[in-house]
Amino acid sequence: MGPAICLLMVIVGVCIDLYFPAGDSNNINWPPGRVASLTAFLIAFVAGGTHISGHAVDDLRNGRVTIDLLMILAAVGAAAIGDWAEGAILLFLFSLSHALEHFVLGRTRRAIRALMQLTPEEAIVLRNGQERTIPVEALNFGDTVIVLPSARIPADGTVTLGRTSVDQSPMTGESMPVEKNVGDPVFAGTLNQQGLIQIEVIRAASESTLARMVKLVEEAQSERAASQQFTDWFGQTYTWVVLAVSLCVLWVGSIILHESFSDAFYRAMTVLVVASPCAVVISIPAAILSAITSAARGGVLFKGGSHLERAALLKVMAFDKTGTLTLGRPRLVDIVPAPGIPELKLLSAGAALEKHSEHPLARAIVEAADERELIVPDAHSVEAIVGHGIIGTWNGQNLRAGKVSWFRDNQITLDEDLLRQVDTLQSAGKTVICVSDESRAWGLLAVADTLRPTASAAVQQLRQLGLSPLVMLSGDHPAVAGRIAGELGIEFQGSLLPEDKLRIIETLRREHGPVGMIGDGMNDAPSLAAADVGFSLGGAGTDVALETADIVLLADDLRRLPYAIALARQTQQIIRQNLALAFSVMGLLLIAATVTRLPLPLAVMGHEGSTVAVILNGLRLLAFPKPKPLAGELLDSGDSNRSDLPG
Repeated sequence: MGPAICLLMVIVGVCIDLYFPAGDSNNINWPPGRVASLTAFLIAFVAGGTHISGHAVDDLRNGRVTIDLLMILAAVGAAAIGDWAEGAILLFLFSLSHALEHFVLGRTRRAIRALMQLTPEEAIVLRNGQERTIPVEALNFGDTVIVLPSARIPADGTVTLGRTSVDQSPMTGESMPVEKNVGDPVFAGTLNQQGLIQIEVIRAASESTLARMVKLVEEAQSERAASQQFTDWFGQTYTWVVLAVSLCVLWVGSIILHESFSDAFYRAMTVLVVASPCAVVISIPAAILSAITSAARGGVLFKGGSHLERAALLKVMAFDKTGTLTLGRPRLVDIVPAPGIPELKLLSAGAALEKHSEHPLARAIVEAADERELIVPDAHSVEAIVGHGIIGTWNGQNLRAGKVSWFRDNQITLDEDLLRQVDTLQSAGKTVICVSDESRAWGLLAVADTLRPTASAAVQQLRQLGLSPLVMLSGDHPAVAGRIAGELGIEFQGSLLPEDKLRIIETLRREHGPVGMIGDGMNDAPSLAAADVGFSLGGAGTDVALETADIVLLADDLRRLPYAIALARQTQQIIRQNLALAFSVMGLLLIAATVTRLPLPLAVMGHEGSTVAVILNGLRLLAFPKPKPLAGELLDSGDSNRSDLPG
């Protein structure tokens, strides 16, 4: 409001001066036109300068001399030599740049705080068998909450009844809804789209992932990056220099060059304006705050400007394997039937036995049968043989499933082709389960941890960004690690202890430069800390992921890794552009002000114009391309958002 009133009064004052004679300013009896124009300019001074003066006074009380004081002195100085219009224009433009700066800060904070408004105010809770509507703040750990279709989920929880799809875009940036079944996690503020579900609350409203996400971003925005600290120091120190130079210009002009005091004072005021480093000081925070906000919208949390700066410098990327490059759970990858045994019969027999087991390998076989929508008759008399496998009766036949060595010990025949397949599968790092009747093997089921669907694209995009080498660090056997690394075409080292990973990261840093490390949990914490930048891929709501890493990828989409690095590099590029523009304009105006009688309005326009330009340039990062889906690709659950390399 202040800049608008200031501008209106400047226009009124200038129009009055144009249409009414000013008269003799030394005559106490000024004509009405002069009185009216001065009144308009005084109102402009108050409207444009009140807020700035408040900042300047507060800074002086704290022992700081800042740019705000320079602007007030320049405006008052212009008025003192009779250039009321120039002083008012200066205050208008400076107050406008202040307002625009606050708009940038406010917009970045509002964009994050708007997330908090996504959480509904009330929730339908089941207590003592009765449905009750209570405030969300009153929800307790373990409460059962009913979420209706098209309603927002009120708290972090786990689905206990029902099936639906959930729009998680405010939390993770995912563009596609994510299917949710019993046992799946859901997050406060996300939108239940289709089915009625019941969830069990696992966090209070104040501790939800959404609340913690907002807190992390606000902390990131308040943390000063190294470049921001420099510009803060520069602004403080340089202000004294500008005041000293302006006084020197006044002294040299009036004493040595014998200019009139009015001309010398005018030149000093002009130097005061053009030498003020407003654009320099705002160049970096305008870009960094916009980048942090843009990243949060895209499902990436930078925990501070310093991490954003370091991410732009990365040369090498190291990966954890299990749960990061891979899904972290075994899946059926090969079905090898013996001659005369249909593939689906082999899978059905294995699933019928294994669905009585809770072993992860057993679940992988059962899930494979479910994915193929097989109708599997139940097995009977099922018994687990510890350390070997499982036996039972299925379709009237006694069957067993387990380790290959167990079958050899029980004189069950595996033909030569199957034995060769066993060696091939095991050498590729896969776990082999054999299924047989009482005398003959029916075939082999090979289970292994598999790549995330986004892993290959992420590796390719990191190469496009110039990161090399890309190295997988794994505690798994080299055969297992080599299979995954071979599929991605990256370097690897296996059978590593935590201290081995630390040593390798230090070697990579020494040989190639800054190293990034991405992992998915607690066991990766030492490596994440040792790297120049630690990235955590744990999915929204993972406590360890939100606490350990410098940068958190909220959705399990590895392509957010190159997205984060590309955004960081774009931010550094914009900061360089801003600083180059700010210093160039300031230098040119300063030269012009010292060697010529640069008109004060032109100096004001150039000075404040550069400030507005760097702010607008920083705001461009709010439109940095977010990860987008790629057509024709299937994603793992909770990983619905695919992207080409942004930027």
